[in-house]
Amino acid sequence: MSFPTLLAADAGLIQARLNAAFAQLSDQPVIHAMAYACTGGKRLRGFLTLESARMLGVSPTTSISAAAAVEALHAYSLIHDDLPAMDNDTLRRGQPTVHIKWDEATAILAGDALQTLAFELLTDPALGPADIRLKLIAGLTKASGAEGMVLGQALDIAAESVPDPLTLDQITQLQAGKTGALIRFAAESGAILAEQNPRPLRAYATALGLAFQIADDILDVTGDAAKAGKRLQKDAAAGKATFVSLLGLDAARARAKSLVSEACDHIAPYGASAQNLIDCACFIIARES
Repeated sequence: MSFPTLLAADAGLIQARLNAAFAQLSDQPVIHAMAYACTGGKRLRGFLTLESARMLGVSPTTSISAAAAVEALHAYSLIHDDLPAMDNDTLRRGQPTVHIKWDEATAILAGDALQTLAFELLTDPALGPADIRLKLIAGLTKASGAEGMVLGQALDIAAESVPDPLTLDQITQLQAGKTGALIRFAAESGAILAEQNPRPLRAYATALGLAFQIADDILDVTGDAAKAGKRLQKDAAAGKATFVSLLGLDAARARAKSLVSEACDHIAPYGASAQNLIDCACFIIARES
């Protein structure tokens, strides 16, 4: 099976699990906004959960609620990131952002509810014994909160008002939280489910997350907004430093490629069973959205 086919198949599994969760909720605008925010996208983070688990012998039947939790958490972050108080975006995944389609209050509440849904999904008994579910909950808490994604977003907002652009080290730290933390948890969750050492997958995902962000910065400069499904060149317009502005386009591409090689080296000991994760790493820097 080709990587795009596998990615699409796993995206379908994740969407079905999310749809099942939404079907248990009331017929209210905020619920429709939640479902809307969880429609579309590549599902790369959820794929990392399913595939890291699959590589270690855990089937999607067991891991699917963890993958759906990661995607619900990611969708919440996108809703809030798009708000006028944050990035003030009107387009996401080629569709109007939630606060444009509904209103700001509904968007905030939909994001809040998706965040709590993520942790509810991690209580699913299908994921395994209580100690495994607690480890997943603790991991997602750290990845998404004040030690991870929220911290990264706060640093990103603060960077808009500092007199001097951030340095390369500062941007790397910022993105390790804003983008990288959830990617790391997604990959590590497979090891948690399999009760295996998470270090190789953590190292893989750390390099992968940075490569992902560099690829995003490259797309922001060179990409097609229609393919990306969102507004591009907004960082340059805001005067914010990026990997491209600091390294230059060619050096940024070389750095992303080097990080992908590094990521793949970390999971090479798993042999042929790691091929899908290797393909994922290559896809991340070749994508157009």
